[in-house]
Amino acid sequence: MASRRAGRRPRRSEIAARLTRVARRVLGWEGATSARVELTLVGGGAMRRLNRRATGRRGVTDVIAFALPQPDGTVLGDVYVCAAAARRWVKTEEAGKGKGGNLDQELVRLAVHGTLHVLGYDHPAGPDRTRSAMWRRQERYVRRLANGGR
Repeated sequence: MASRRAGRRPRRSEIAARLTRVARRVLGWEGATSARVELTLVGGGAMRRLNRRATGRRGVTDVIAFALPQPDGTVLGDVYVCAAAARRWVKTEEAGKGKGGNLDQELVRLAVHGTLHVLGYDHPAGPDRTRSAMWRRQERYVRRLANGGR
C-alpha cells in the first residue's frame, strides 16, 4: 500500500490483497497453519448492514470477523474491513485506538485485529480494550509489520 506509482491511489483489490498477506503473516506467527482467513473490504453501507445483522448494533464499525471451526480442527474465517471507517478514525484521531498513524497503518491494524478474533482472541469493550492481552499482541504485530514483517 505504501508503494504508489506516479501518485496513483491503490485500487481496492490491491489493498485487499495486501491485507490478505498481512492476515496470512499473522496466521504464520501464531502457528495457525490450518487456519484460513478471507479478507474483504466493504463500504460504509455494507458494513452498517453487516454490523446490524451480525451484532444487532446500528452504525458502521471498522472491522467484523467471523470464525467457523471445522470438524477436522481447521478454522475458516472471514474478516470484513471498512476503509471508510478507518479513514474517519485516522482523521478524527479519537483516543483509545493505536497511536495515531495513517490510513495504511490503520488498515493493517484492522486486518491484524480481525485475524486475531478469528483465532479466538478477544478483548473487553470500552477503554480497557487497549490494555488487553489481545491489544498488546495486535500492536506488537503492527509494529513488526511496519518494520519489515520479520
